[in-house]
Amino acid sequence: QVQLVESGGGLVQAGGSLRLSCAASGRSISTSAMGWFRQAPGKEREFVAGITRCGSTYHVESVKDRFIISRDNAKNTVYIQMNSLKPEDAAIYYCAADRSGNSIRSHVAAYDNWGQGTQVTVSS
Repeated sequence: QVQLVESGGGLVQAGGSLRLSCAASGRSISTSAMGWFRQAPGKEREFVAGITRCGSTYHVESVKDRFIISRDNAKNTVYIQMNSLKPEDAAIYYCAADRSGNSIRSHVAAYDNWGQGTQVTVSS
């Protein structure tokens, strides 16, 4: 079982940047695909970006060109760099691990392990 811990959230003005980290422990995530999701109040959890075990990435259209997902297998950590933040990006951000490491899947049920989330607040 892998434990995931997100960090790096906080309050930022619109147009600002944050870098979220997801540190894994318990086992290596190098063979897992990893995803970042977010959930705003009253809304369903939504997929934001994913990265395969080989480093291929996918970002949803709403964050494409603003967010960048990456991974450092030596540190057992996944990141998401978030630039040009907008008020609509405010949410709790979660990272998740998918043992099917060769593809990026966007549905919540595909992921085996989840972190506790980190809050991102964007002021206008």
